[in-house]
Amino acid sequence: MNSEELNLNIIAFFETIQKYYGCKTEITEGLYSDIEDLDANLTTWNLSEFEFTRSAYRTNGKRFMFEGNGMYYEISGERIIEFKQPGRNKFEFIEQYSETVFRITKIRFHYKY
Repeated sequence: MNSEELNLNIIAFFETIQKYYGCKTEITEGLYSDIEDLDANLTTWNLSEFEFTRSAYRTNGKRFMFEGNGMYYEISGERIIEFKQPGRNKFEFIEQYSETVFRITKIRFHYKY
């Protein structure tokens, strides 16, 4: 996916994200070091569940923000190298923080419709 297509897909996601407000939301985050081989056994994982209440784009720092009761999560807009929708109400972002450090963020909305 070229950078223009990537940007358009991310913008489209955030333009419709309000429909998920109030939904139970799961964010699974993984840190890994080989972009060619996302080996679950060699990845450090975190899971958070919360009711999604708000999202925004923080221009100071260029971050996409997700908020819920007792939860705050950010994704760097500048570091996103991949974005996809692997299923209904499921989304994945991959950020690159250095030559060998990557973060995958998997978001699943328990959408009622």
